[in-house]
Amino acid sequence: MHPAAVAKPELGAATPRLARLAAEPPPIMRLALFQPDIPQNAGALIRLGACLGVPVDIIEPCGFVLSDRRLRRAGMDYLESAELIRHASWAAFLASRGPEGRLVLLTTAGTLPYHRFTFAPDDTIVLGRESAGVPPEIHAASAARLIIPMRPGLRSLNVALAAAMVLGEALRQTARFPGGEE
Repeated sequence: MHPAAVAKPELGAATPRLARLAAEPPPIMRLALFQPDIPQNAGALIRLGACLGVPVDIIEPCGFVLSDRRLRRAGMDYLESAELIRHASWAAFLASRGPEGRLVLLTTAGTLPYHRFTFAPDDTIVLGRESAGVPPEIHAASAARLIIPMRPGLRSLNVALAAAMVLGEALRQTARFPGGEE
């Protein structure tokens, strides 16, 4: 067939590639809590995920029982609206992930301020234990290690506050706030 005889889609008509892309679900940003210690923080982070439409992965073991009343009190009635996935271990979490998406670790040992990082829609923001952070293998598995800049002499923010700041910036950059078309 002569190249000029190839039928071209009408302006505005979906090409097969665009139709396939339109049929695929958009990439989803996630929060991953590595062995959380404090049920109130986990509840607040699950509530954050529910309100912003961000799934939350809990990587066990936790420092509390997930049915803890303090977790329920912090999460209030938002726990029912949350997309929550429990993983028995770090290895189980890694095995459940697809090939796409980066692990982005929020850590006091980070090297890049979070507001200078370019987030992608399928990033997973990883948060460490309140008492001990994460082990070296999680640092090594992370595509980026981000910090929140602070005044000298101060160590860290509450993990739920830190996550809200960073997740807010990530959703802003990727235009993924629920109902917030720009």
